[in-house]
Amino acid sequence: MPALDFSDIKNANDVADIDFLRALPKTELHLHIEGSLEPELMFELAKRNNITLPYANVEEVEAAYNFTNLQTFLDIYYQCADVLRTEQDFYDLTWAYLQKSHEEGVIHVEPFFDPQTHTDRGIDIGIVFNGIIRALKDGDEKLGISYGLILCFLRHLPEEAAFETLEQAKPYLDYIVGVGLDSSEVGNPPEKFQRVFKACLDLGLKTVAHAGEEGPAQYIIDAMDMLHVSRIDHGVSCTESEELMQRLIDEGMPLTVCPQSNIRLKVYEHMSQHPILKLLDKGLMVTVNADDPTFFGGYLLKNYTELSEHLGMTRQQATHLAANSILASFISAETKEEYIEELEDMVAAW
Repeated sequence: MPALDFSDIKNANDVADIDFLRALPKTELHLHIEGSLEPELMFELAKRNNITLPYANVEEVEAAYNFTNLQTFLDIYYQCADVLRTEQDFYDLTWAYLQKSHEEGVIHVEPFFDPQTHTDRGIDIGIVFNGIIRALKDGDEKLGISYGLILCFLRHLPEEAAFETLEQAKPYLDYIVGVGLDSSEVGNPPEKFQRVFKACLDLGLKTVAHAGEEGPAQYIIDAMDMLHVSRIDHGVSCTESEELMQRLIDEGMPLTVCPQSNIRLKVYEHMSQHPILKLLDKGLMVTVNADDPTFFGGYLLKNYTELSEHLGMTRQQATHLAANSILASFISAETKEEYIEELEDMVAAW
């Protein structure tokens, strides 16, 4: 990936304000579409599908978002996803996310989705694909947001279940750009999924994997060496190893970091402790993402503004992060150049 020079940004060392951050053309590379399900829409879908929720109102749902670790989040995450039953449900979910992203200056998205969360409930995988893809196409045509969809395997399930999902997904492979690995990291190392990731690579799919969120730095190394990923999702535990950080720099390996998520899941106690800007200044290809915005208190713009408020992120750093998000995406080299030019023009005109 080409090195970019941001030294000539006007007022480069000023702390980036919200208007500047909103105007930056940005991509989002680590977003679980099921994690963008707002409580209001959840109640609407529950009513539509005659589902009784264990919550009386929106306030009770939001009160439940008091997580102590990744697993306590996942428990409620899977429970909320149960309201998604029809193609229209998945369309409405995705369309709501795209509208919010458009308001925040997002020009390209590569959302994750977890088919096993739905097929295990008896939902046909085609219903999931068709609803999400229809919304993504509308987002491209009506909002100017390009996209690439990533199918994720649930790592707390056996690799055989991932192979079953891959087989179910084969009629829809033209819809996806790659596969990922998410869910409970601790106790489910990358090596567990070596064979299915090789099968995906043989099909011409890109691979990414959650590693180094709650898991150790070794999981990052294993994801690179065993799963041959093009990006590491999270990756913040790389700070445990100077050698690993240097390798990430040397190989230009992108990290799709999710600051708000890391705070809400107690990876760090406070945003002022987050290492993302230190990693950026050190030369790592870090990007900013929302992960599960409904559950973690904000969409992409909120993650950017938190870095400004608590870490004093400058305009130069913010621009660098936005550029990284473009360069780390799975769009074509030609489109990357177009988006980088758009970014440079915005900064020059600001």
